[in-house]
Formats: sequence, structure tokens, C-alpha cells
Amino acid sequence: MGNGTLTSVQLVTCYMMRTYQTQDYANTLLQPNPDALAIAAARDAERQAGRVRGPLHGVPFTVKDNIGTRDRLETTAGSWALLGSRVPRDAHAVGRLRDAGAVLLGKATLSEWADMRSANYSEGYSARGGQARSAYNLTLNPGGSSSGSAVGVAINAVAFSVGTETDGSVINPAERNAIVGFKPTVGLTSRAGVIPESEHQDSVGTFGRTVRDAVYALDAIYGEDTRDNYTLAQRGKTPQGGYAQFLATKDCLKDATFGLPWKSFWVHADEEQLNVLKSILSLIESAGATIINGTEIADYERLVSPDGWDWDYGGTRGYPNESEYTVVKVDFYNNIRAYLAELDNTAIKSLEDIVQYNYDNDGSEGGHPWPLGHPAFYSGQDGLLGSLATRGARDATYEQALRFTQSTLSGLLVPPDVGQTYQVAAQAGYPVLTIPAGVHASTGMPFGLALMQTAWAEAELVRWASAIEDLQLTSSSENNDITTSSYKRTLPRWHGYLRRNIPVLNL
Repeated sequence: MGNGTLTSVQLVTCYMMRTYQTQDYANTLLQPNPDALAIAAARDAERQAGRVRGPLHGVPFTVKDNIGTRDRLETTAGSWALLGSRVPRDAHAVGRLRDAGAVLLGKATLSEWADMRSANYSEGYSARGGQARSAYNLTLNPGGSSSGSAVGVAINAVAFSVGTETDGSVINPAERNAIVGFKPTVGLTSRAGVIPESEHQDSVGTFGRTVRDAVYALDAIYGEDTRDNYTLAQRGKTPQGGYAQFLATKDCLKDATFGLPWKSFWVHADEEQLNVLKSILSLIESAGATIINGTEIADYERLVSPDGWDWDYGGTRGYPNESEYTVVKVDFYNNIRAYLAELDNTAIKSLEDIVQYNYDNDGSEGGHPWPLGHPAFYSGQDGLLGSLATRGARDATYEQALRFTQSTLSGLLVPPDVGQTYQVAAQAGYPVLTIPAGVHASTGMPFGLALMQTAWAEAELVRWASAIEDLQLTSSSENNDITTSSYKRTLPRWHGYLRRNIPVLNL
């Protein structure tokens, strides 16, 4: 676009065509923006007049359907309950992206209510949007809850996307679709205008096929916002000029030191992942980095479930005052009421209204467990009911659980396919960035390598992730145990493309 050989209108048209080619298979776009071409034409006119707003000028993007847009698009979190409702304004992140010159292509599919509604459900499914599917294996869990955002980027149906995470909802779909996912510190990106889950853990993050793309998007959306008091904590802790200035090459790895929390996380990775990830670790060491094995999460036995991701790990051990879920259930009850109070043109004003709507529309919304309700929501709406039972009471158990979960960690290399990794970071409100690492031979599903850091340390994540990415893309396989193709992002193989698009296995 800079040299005039491509226009934003042509680029948007290209992505529309790609969406048309892939939508029946991957189902990434819940609702296209009818104004996308008009916006692109306006950005082209600005460029011709000599005004270029930045690296995202004229570049198409999507947002998860729980991120508000004050336009002709709906904002429903995938639920029919909010169809027709009107948000008072663009979400802060959307407004910042419009200011940066990016073109909103539409709303991406997601797990309904961002995974809050059910304990046993089909990841990536919503009543309004249907089932999003990973093009690496269309029969398996695509990762969630920002499913359509991640898959859309992976299949080149959009340049970049914006999602949200409470616990793994950016990192999980990113690593399961071989792209870069960046979940920033809670409070770096405003949640104003986003359908909430937990004020203590919600974060707006970005997806790209490269670290650079994800960072360009982050640079556009981060910053203080008076409508989200949590963002005021970043004052004096963020760099002048954004995070793209910290993008690096493999040469800087000679000064790097990474911790490897083996007992906390790595021990839970399967053998196939370990073989690939160990080879990547050796590659990183060959570039001059130091990796210290045994840098464990403090008190990890109480924080990290030995049986996979479990956001009620404290509760299952008989200690609800050590459970992340205790916090999330209470926060959701209160935060969703505050969000709904600002909506026009809807009778849905509380969690009680949502629960009743689902009961009244069992066939589509699965208020009751299967077989009375919908098979995609096998356990019904038990997540919503659990939140409802708290009535939003911030009692002593809640306060104790909040203090317990907001623990500390430092710069670590972790296997994000082990869900406990992003869970611990989510509880603490700390940033995580995942990059592609390899693909399971048996299923075709990708997995990643992630970096975790303390609050407000996004610059470190950008530096080291981009350096490792550069190392992956430029290194020879001659002296390594695995081939170069295992280090690089591999393209989707569309396994199971003739299978009907029905709720997928949660594997």
C-alpha cells in the first residue's frame, strides 16, 4: 500500500474472498461489517492525500463478538439473548484501532459468553455463531474462547484480530492454531465496552501470524482509559513510543536468561511436545542464551493442578478460598450487571435475565443439560448458575481467594498446551506471549512455546519472543534433532474438511 501497488479496498476484498472460500469449513466470521469497503475507501483517500496514520492504516481486522462496536454490527457474546441490543459507544480498543486507520472486517465467532456459561461444552460454539473450527483439524477443539479470532488469522482470512482473555482465551486458541497470541497485563488494555467476566483477570489481547503483527495491534490499543480504572496503574510503567521498538533479532539472545519451571509445568507436557520443545530450547541455547532448569513457581503445589487446567483447583481440594473460580463467579455476577445497565433496546439487564432466557429457549441456548437442552452445552448453563448462586457477595472467602490467586512469577519459558501455564499467569494478571512451535503428528493440532513475565514487562516479552521467532525462521537444521519445518509455523492441512460442522470433541 505504501508504494501504491495495493489499495485497502483491494486488500479488504481479498480477505472477503478468503472468508467466502473458508467460511463453510472454519466458520470464523460471525457477522461481516457491511461498511468495511466504505471504510477501506476512506483510508485509501487519506493515503492518497498524504495522511498515513501508522502501520495499520487500511489493514483489515476482526474483533471477538464480546467487544462492543457502535455501528451496524451486533455485540452479543454469541448469545441470542443480546441480539438487537445497542452499546453506548465503541469499546476503547475498537476506537483506538479505528483511530489507527485499521478497517473492521467484522465480528469473530467465539465460545458463548467467553466460556463462562458451561463447564462441559463444545469449545468455539455459540448459539448465534455456530461452531468455529481449526483448519488444522476440523474435528477437534479449536481452542477458546477467542476461537474465531485465532482461526481467522491462521487461515489468512484476516490480517490480525483482537480477542479477550480471562484465563487462556487468547493463548489457548493461538497456540492451537500455530499463530502468535499476546495476552497483556491486566490494565494495559482497557476493558471498557467489552462484555466482562472478571475485572481482576480480563484482558484484551491480540493475534497475528508474526510477533510483529501482534505487537502492531497491541501498540494501537494499549493505554490509559478513564472508563477502566485498572488502566491508570500503567502510568509510568509503559514505554514512550510503544512496544514495536523492542522487536529484535536472534543476535540479542546471547544476553538472555530464561527460567524453566520443570516441576510446575513442563512435567505435564506430552512426550511428542517435549521432544520438539527441547530441541527448540537447545536451539535457543546455541544462540547464546542461558536456560536455568528448576526455576519454579513459588508454592506451585497449591497453585498448579496436576490434572490439567482447572480454574476451581482450590475448590476441588476443599479450599474455595484458594480458588480462582471463587473470584470469577462473584466478579461475573457484578460486572455483567454493570455492563448490561448501559445497553439500550434490550430487556436483558442481569444474570438472572440471561439464565431465564436460556431456560425459555432451551432448543437454541441449552438452559438445561443435555438431553433436555442443546448438545453443544452438554452441562447446560452450570457456569452461569454457579455465578448466580453467589449473588455477587464479596465476602471473606472471596477476598481470601483474590489475595491467594494474585501471586508472583518471573520471566519463564513454558509449554502453553499445558493449560496450567496460562492459568497461573491469568490469576496473577500477568502477561503471556505464545509463538508457534510444532504440530502433533497424530492429530495435526499445533502447540506453542510461550514466555511469561511479571506485570508491565511486555517489552521483555516482545524482545525475546521476536528474537526466538527470528531464530526459528533463519536457523539451519543441520545440527538439530528435528527439521527446520518443525521450528517454523506450518500451514493448516484442513484435516476432516468433509466432516459436517457440528459441535467438536473437547480434546
